[in-house]
Amino acid sequence: MDNIEALSPKPDEFVENKNSRHPKGLWVLFGTEMWERFNFYGMRALLTLFMVNSLLIKEADAAIIYGGFLALCYLTPLLGGFIADKYIGNRNAILIGGSLMAIGQFLLFISASTFSADLGSSKMIMWLALFVIIFGNGFFKPNISSMVGSLYPKQEKSKLDSAFTIFYMGINIGAFLGQFICPYVGDVKDAATGVRDIFAFKWGFLAASIAMVIGTVTFFILKNKYVVTPEGRPIGGLPKNNTSEDFEEGETQTAKFSGTSLGITGFLFVVLFFAFRYLLVGEFGFNAVEMGQMIKGIIYPFIYAAGISLAFLIMSSAENKIERQRIWVIYIVSFFIIFFWAAFEQAGSSLTFIADNQTDRSIFGWNMPPSMVQIFNGIFVVLLAVPFSLTWDKLRTKGREPVSPFKQAMGLALIALSYFIIAHNVKDLGNTGLLAIKWLMLLYFIQTCGELCLSPIGLSLVGKLAPKRFASLLYGVFFISNAAGYALAGSLGALIPATGDKFTKAKEIGVDLQDVLDKKVTLTADQAVAFEKAQLPLHNPTFAGFEIHNLFEFFMVFVVLCGIASIILALLSPILKKMMHGVK
Repeated sequence: MDNIEALSPKPDEFVENKNSRHPKGLWVLFGTEMWERFNFYGMRALLTLFMVNSLLIKEADAAIIYGGFLALCYLTPLLGGFIADKYIGNRNAILIGGSLMAIGQFLLFISASTFSADLGSSKMIMWLALFVIIFGNGFFKPNISSMVGSLYPKQEKSKLDSAFTIFYMGINIGAFLGQFICPYVGDVKDAATGVRDIFAFKWGFLAASIAMVIGTVTFFILKNKYVVTPEGRPIGGLPKNNTSEDFEEGETQTAKFSGTSLGITGFLFVVLFFAFRYLLVGEFGFNAVEMGQMIKGIIYPFIYAAGISLAFLIMSSAENKIERQRIWVIYIVSFFIIFFWAAFEQAGSSLTFIADNQTDRSIFGWNMPPSMVQIFNGIFVVLLAVPFSLTWDKLRTKGREPVSPFKQAMGLALIALSYFIIAHNVKDLGNTGLLAIKWLMLLYFIQTCGELCLSPIGLSLVGKLAPKRFASLLYGVFFISNAAGYALAGSLGALIPATGDKFTKAKEIGVDLQDVLDKKVTLTADQAVAFEKAQLPLHNPTFAGFEIHNLFEFFMVFVVLCGIASIILALLSPILKKMMHGVK
């Protein structure tokens, strides 16, 4: 607890700092988001391992479920942002969202406590928990980000890149704490045998639930005192209480969507849903009942269709050319960062499985839990967030700061570089070699640099460009690009080829797995049953018509996708700068 208090900023301490260039409310939102991210990332570190080891779900299905879950977490902000903008306000949405997430984590605790007695019921409780967390996140996420942007009057909007980088540091202090404490208590192995205690996951989920309670109570207590405008008016209250001072001069204060636009949006959504469904699972109907196919064929098409159709709806309400072009910048940037998140979010699925099954995790004689390897991202963000913020400030004063879209192109290039390095280092591992943990640490360091070029800058860009009347809704659109990236991450994560543990299990059955994958041998009926029970693959995964034989080819998929996206976005940056019409 002492360590947590040391890392958690106390708002009163910042209030007394007369030299602070940022509003006092930023530190309240910083602390609230910190505890929420503790809750979310702590749970995320354990989720796929819990599904595979305790609930006996296949790794490929766990990756797809994980991708679908994260995708929906970033789709529901559309709904949460709309409800907050139109009815309940940011403050109430944050309180509702925080409460729902605390309940959802407690349901995961129950699921992890009961699976040995009733596996079927435990799976159902897990599904319920995930959906409660999804909707809680939908209320919480767009509204707290929107409130950060609302803290600054229009003459101080240039501070938003710096403010969101500081806010992002709060996110990652929480992520660091969650990814350390939840795995420490929840991902436990016997020191002598190395066998995982599959009953310990519950303590990690309970810690996540407690963290969310702390964050929600913190916001409830401090919001009226500190989350206010420079004039002292509350930020994020009921929309009906908004005044003209809450909007830019001359800006319409209420979003209006015509009946025709709503009708076209609905029709567009239906057409796109079935088009994406056919592309992803090869059918228009609903014949598939296998879990992974259901998620790929229902949740993923819903996300893609919702993003495009909602983007059309918002654009239909744009009032002039400048507003339309600024919204287009948000859309274009959002499209490219899909590829960043598809690569970055391998942390909770394929990279966790590799850390678990084919990595030497020994650090000075201590064998780090595989779910804790993700912690390096949080550590590096905490260390680098302020230097990045100061760098942007310094470049801005010299008139040399890159335009926001170019910063995000840099982020894509860095994540492509991280996977190129890791691909090179797994190339000669073979079927049983172990990857040194230093290479995963380097990967997370480079990805963190890319993340700081892309994610907080994207949040800031929406805050600068979005019309106030649907700011939270446009944050929702921005987050739907994260959702689409996570959905793609789930699909790509499921492509991970057999790792060393699979070859060992096959050898115990008396079969050379490589011969099976190369179709040199045919399994007997008993061997086929044993393969199914051990969750061993019978063939290599394929992507875009290419068979993925090893981890080198798997990682090169991300190098190509992110590298191409980076180059195109960099080339588009001068055009996007013009479309921003003076916004820096």
